[in-house]
Amino acid sequence: MKAMSNKKKCLLIVNPVAGRKSIQKDIPQIVRIFMDAGYLVTTAVTAAKGEAEALTREYAASHDLIVAAGGDGTLNEVVSGLAHVGITVPVGYIPCGSTNEFATAQQLPTDILAAARSVANGGVRALDLGKFGDQIFCGSAIFGAFSWMAYTTDQELKNRLGMGAYVLDGAFDPAMLKPWHMKITVNGVPHEDEYIFGAISNAESLAGILHYPDGFVALDDGLLEVLLIRMPKNFTEWQQVLHSIYARQIGACPLIELAQASNVWVDNPDGLLWSLDGESSGAFRTAHVSVLPGALKLKG
Repeated sequence: MKAMSNKKKCLLIVNPVAGRKSIQKDIPQIVRIFMDAGYLVTTAVTAAKGEAEALTREYAASHDLIVAAGGDGTLNEVVSGLAHVGITVPVGYIPCGSTNEFATAQQLPTDILAAARSVANGGVRALDLGKFGDQIFCGSAIFGAFSWMAYTTDQELKNRLGMGAYVLDGAFDPAMLKPWHMKITVNGVPHEDEYIFGAISNAESLAGILHYPDGFVALDDGLLEVLLIRMPKNFTEWQQVLHSIYARQIGACPLIELAQASNVWVDNPDGLLWSLDGESSGAFRTAHVSVLPGALKLKG
């Protein structure tokens, strides 16, 4: 074993109630994996929303690696903590939430111990982050159809059905599938219409359902992707939208607008909430959305 003074320091931040709470039994093995990779591990178990960000802000500077073990919300807190104090410590992610959208989009292991080994022994790559007002997002900021379900869908339903829970929940609440009159200015070009869904993201897919065209997305190009779906006016237009989604041909649908940008300005109607990495962003009237190029140093 290496001398303790020569070991790198890892801060393991665990959300014990994420997803199916499956992380709890694996903590000793996870710690051992990082120790075998040459890390001295400090483990912090969160008890409330916001604690992962607070821990990251306070202790990141004294560690060589921060590992978020939880859902996408836990990862968001860790990354937000780093971004707000201007520290570029590498981040590892052990996904154990209900849907693990970020891990799926980044093709990271979703098995807990496999993910731990990947982080402990893998390399580091730089990815862009998004900044929505003063809030950070790793994957996506979305509004409209299905965006609210990440934080309103029953947790037990999400545990049992994963992403299917969101679709099922929406089917029983069609009143939520309504259009919003939005004005979103993308690199100086205004987009204004009645939209049922919108996303500003740095991801190749959204919710495992909406897939960008091949080659459209690069996660380290200093650009965010903007996707807007206009409200269908009749059954035929609904068919067009749904077919393009399920056939993974959203770029060919006239009701779906695609763009890329480093700066986006949002004029928000009253009552509309955005979801950032699956968490409600709160209410606001306007927001500037920008990209933070290469700000996330993802290990694994």
